[in-house]
Amino acid sequence: MVFEQITILAIIVVIAILTQAIKVVKEYERVVIFRLGRFSGVKGPGIFFIIPIIDTAVKVDLRVVTIDVPKQAVITHDNVTVAVDAVVYYKVLNPESAITEVEDYKFATAALSQTTLRDVIGQMELDDVLSSREEVNRDIQSMLDASTDPWGIKVTAVTLRDVSIDDTMLRAIAKQAEAEREKRSRIILSDGEFKAAEKMKEAAKLYQDVPVAIKLRELQTIAEVAREGNMVVVTNTGDTGNIAALTEAFAKK
Repeated sequence: MVFEQITILAIIVVIAILTQAIKVVKEYERVVIFRLGRFSGVKGPGIFFIIPIIDTAVKVDLRVVTIDVPKQAVITHDNVTVAVDAVVYYKVLNPESAITEVEDYKFATAALSQTTLRDVIGQMELDDVLSSREEVNRDIQSMLDASTDPWGIKVTAVTLRDVSIDDTMLRAIAKQAEAEREKRSRIILSDGEFKAAEKMKEAAKLYQDVPVAIKLRELQTIAEVAREGNMVVVTNTGDTGNIAALTEAFAKK
């Protein structure tokens, strides 16, 4: 009877030890092993064994992790306050460094994402933030990747999700855009008038060299105006003979 009890107890102890010794991790997981407090190795995926009590196992997920960076109130380089939020994607490449080099790599990466977002936006002007989002994303990703590399973490992508501005600043931006469009319109109009004046100057020189050309131009203008049946055209009749001759010459041409 005693022997049977000892046997049952031994079986229970063996089962308990095996339960603690046998570990199974999925394809996307790794386990960092510490033996008596010292790093022993990285195990997985699949089945492996550890020494209960002596070994300590810390599981690490190797899949891409998404961080939703909450809205940050940031003052840009031109002293405009904007609210910016973003999404950061990262994955663990080195499980050993992720566990041994930083206390909590998830919290550390999330906090670093917030501060890096404020630093990058704070060095840019509002126009650049609004028009160069791809460049902002690359700058944030580059800075984050450099900071998290010692932790064995790779930042794969950063995306600015929204850039919010208060209504007062929106009205100011709208006025600035309207003034810019008016400026371009006036420049185009002035350039057109300048080119027209240059052409008129060349035409005046031509008429000065060939006086008869001005009369031909006058007759052509009268002919164009006369197409309107409800208009009366009054011309200078002091030189009717010359006008008649020029008209005939013009008609022959």
